[in-house]
Parts: sequence; structure tokens; C-alpha cells
Amino acid sequence: MPADHLSAERRRRFWDRSAAGYDRQMQFAERYFLGDSRAWVCSQAAGRTLEVAIGTGLNLPFYPAGVQLAGVDLSPAMLALARHRAADLGRAVDLREGDALALPFPDSSFDTVVCTFGLCAVPDDGRAVAEAVRVLRPGGLLLLADHVEGAAWPVRVIQWLIEIVSVPLQGEHALRRPLRHVEAAGLEITRRERFKLGIVERLAARKPVAAS
Repeated sequence: MPADHLSAERRRRFWDRSAAGYDRQMQFAERYFLGDSRAWVCSQAAGRTLEVAIGTGLNLPFYPAGVQLAGVDLSPAMLALARHRAADLGRAVDLREGDALALPFPDSSFDTVVCTFGLCAVPDDGRAVAEAVRVLRPGGLLLLADHVEGAAWPVRVIQWLIEIVSVPLQGEHALRRPLRHVEAAGLEITRRERFKLGIVERLAARKPVAAS
């Protein structure tokens, strides 16, 4: 079955199995590719903040102290590790099981919505961005970081070859560009950086305030 059609339950089982080794698997990418992206994103969060696909809570140390933080993830095993990390840090976090494609919150619930290195692994990144925008209040800030399609065609060819294996195996996409969905949703890009041959992109975007 193609990865884009995997049920939420099958995706949940995959991430539950991956939870114990996830932090260790991320160490190489953190050191050589992702740079200070977690700090870049999380330091801009303010007010009531939602992190989508919070995973094991790797971002938790980087949020400002005054942020009122909630997090959702599809995987109970990932959330269990995030709870332990939050307790170790002494940080209060409202952690809930939930799907990025159908967030369990009303419209305009948050001042900031964060997602780092999660849109590459959801079946429909456009729908996930739309959900993030839905729960973001007018004037609120959307903060994203992810690995994306490379800037040069030889890089994109390599990514295409990687996807032949990674998409069916674990639903991991290499050729996405969340920026396009953010712009299509009408948000104003206020900060954007792209590096490592264009493979990593991070951005801040403001949701428009409706005209009175």
C-alpha cells in the first residue's frame, strides 16, 4: 500500500516502534544538517503555543520560559518520552495524542504554531499546513523547519532516488516544499532561511488579521 494511503493506525504503530531509537537516529542530522534550526524556530514562539508532531520533545529546551506550550503527536510512545523530557526540564506541557491532519483544537486557539521536521512524514503536508493555519489566531505566527527539495537538480535526483525507498518504507518524503502551502494559505512570510544545498528550510509566517 502506498505510504500516502497508510491509515493513522499503521502510522501510529510505525512511530511507536521508532520511538526508543528516535533521538539517537536524529543525532547525525542534528550535527551535520539541521544546524540551530530548533533554537531558531522555538525562540520566536510567544503566548499560547502548539507544537505539531512534538515527537520525543527535542524542541522543549529551546522554548522561552513564558510560553504556554501544548503538543500533539500521533504516537503514544513518543509522547511518553516527551513527558519524561518535560518533567526533567521542569516545564509544564499539555501533551495530547492527535493527528497533524485533524488537530483536536478549535479554530484560532493559538498565538503560535510550531512544526519542525514533521511535515516530511505526514501523508498530506498541504492538509497539515491548513490545519496549523486553522488553529492559529489571526495575527498569529506559524514557525516551520524541515528538510525540503534541494535547490539544484542533481540534489533533487538523489532525493528522488531516496524517496523510492523511504516513502513506501516509512512515509518519509524528501521532495516537499511546505513554503508553497504556507504562501497559498495567504500567510505573510516574515523570515526565511534555506541552507545545506537548499535541503533545509525554516520560516516564520504571519496569519493575516481579518478586515474589520
